[in-house]
Amino acid sequence: MEMLNIKINGKDYTVEKNTTILQACHQFGIKIPTLCYLKDINEIGACRMCLCEVKGARSLVAACVYPIDRDGTEIFTNTPQIRQNRKTTLELLLSNHDKKCLSCPRSDNCELQQLCLEYGVDENKYAGAETHYEEDHSTLHLVRNNNKCILCRRCVAACKEQFVGVIGANNRGFDTAIGCAFDKDLGEVSCVSCGQCTVVCPTGALVEKDNTAEVFEALADPTKHVVVHTAPSIRATLGECFDMPIGSLVTGKMVTALKMLGFDKVFDTNFGADLTIMEEGTEFIQRVKDGGTLPMITSCSPGWVKFCEHYYPDLLPHLSTCKSPQQMQGAMIKSYYAEKAGIDPRDIVVVSVMPCVAKKFEITRDDQGHDDMQDNDISISTRELAKMIKTAGIQFTALEDSDFDPLMAVGSGAGTIFGATGGVMEAALRTVADVLTGDDLKQIDYNEVRGTDGIKEATYEVAGMTVKVAVVSGLKNAAVILDKIRAGEADYQFVEIMCCPGGCVNGGGQPIQPGHVRNFVDLKALRAKALYQDDLDLPYRKSHDNPEIKAIYEEFLGEPGSHKAHELLHTSYVKRKKNFV
Repeated sequence: MEMLNIKINGKDYTVEKNTTILQACHQFGIKIPTLCYLKDINEIGACRMCLCEVKGARSLVAACVYPIDRDGTEIFTNTPQIRQNRKTTLELLLSNHDKKCLSCPRSDNCELQQLCLEYGVDENKYAGAETHYEEDHSTLHLVRNNNKCILCRRCVAACKEQFVGVIGANNRGFDTAIGCAFDKDLGEVSCVSCGQCTVVCPTGALVEKDNTAEVFEALADPTKHVVVHTAPSIRATLGECFDMPIGSLVTGKMVTALKMLGFDKVFDTNFGADLTIMEEGTEFIQRVKDGGTLPMITSCSPGWVKFCEHYYPDLLPHLSTCKSPQQMQGAMIKSYYAEKAGIDPRDIVVVSVMPCVAKKFEITRDDQGHDDMQDNDISISTRELAKMIKTAGIQFTALEDSDFDPLMAVGSGAGTIFGATGGVMEAALRTVADVLTGDDLKQIDYNEVRGTDGIKEATYEVAGMTVKVAVVSGLKNAAVILDKIRAGEADYQFVEIMCCPGGCVNGGGQPIQPGHVRNFVDLKALRAKALYQDDLDLPYRKSHDNPEIKAIYEEFLGEPGSHKAHELLHTSYVKRKKNFV
């Protein structure tokens, strides 16, 4: 490792050779503004906000892509010329930008707005011709407003990183716009609804479709019994929306806030995750014993399922037929809970709080309900729940803790780690190993499948049987494994695939962190760490040990994999056309 002596703003530092100026400055506590830069994904130096001066260079250089490769390099990041240059860049961006900030969903969390405040811009300095685009509402999960776009191309890079690549730069010069080929609406192409574009967009050009008004309307309707359930990862991310440290576990405060909002019952989707393991584990054992299609691939990530339907439809028989925890939970609320409470299920409105905007699509899928009812009626993101809490004037950080409501209040540690990549696999192994050995195994931490790597492999000996597994997150990585399966080169028995890199903790509906945080903080690891801590602290760490899971089988479903369980908890898939245009 070759180290170089350099100067930044007149002070001496030592850095590793070929470190970029941006990385070096971050290392020494100097913030350089960026709008286009995303570490490892979008390193293109396009926005020009990070321009700095290097002594001896002919012009200002883009700090995000300029490597420090010689000893004695002198760098300046904050001269009058640099500040003026950045201010002018912002004013030029605003010259063709919809500046209706007060009504913009990103008004309090917009990177462009924040930089404009910091640099004291004149928003009308460069008045002139402006482009205008109709908003694209064609999908169930997001709204695209190109009038807010600054052409940073973060969304394009994120979509490409997800293998899908259905958006890009159309036209040239002043008419350049981000869109689909031939200006098709997003709903007309093979978008998988992952929402990764929304969490990287620095402005309000891409936002989730807001369903909070529907929830407030249901809560105000005296004829409706409104039930909410929250996904495992929400407890580890919601606090960020209220300026709490990344990775704060806020389960109790979250439940209290939901009760204050007026929900009639607050249930834990960890229960649905445990139910998923009971059904999925049983299905896996049956496939192994009966010579079923292997490897079996998990089916709880709707973005991944839609990806498979579009891009690998020939591999659909490999997918578990199990519904996702969201859908299982909704199905049980409108059957088991409705029966227990003596409520007509048609009077129940089920609201799910999810880390994933693809869940908005999932609740509308065919074969995701019963008796002409959807399992879930409304799905909102972590961000939308935070908005509701703020709208209601609830001071989240000051809340006392409270507990989920009984009947579906108990979730195991296996359920809570569903939110992290590898969590579904580990949860399944904890139950499958016990069932196959007939023993209550004490070693239940499967560390080989933990961590944020995009592809992980492991082999386990269970009851005399060798089980080789793979854990994948991010669709680019999924394509690698699926190609191996398609080519007959994979000898796995069980594969977990999560659509979003790092799993649900990094879902498209999670709190938005600005570039200067996203580029230098491992959000996935910090959020996942909270879930694994929750797992350690919970009284039950295996899905089949959950007393409420035992009760629902004894009183209602019969046994895992029963006819009734299949009617309510399993689903089917469709081959979809791959359509880029």
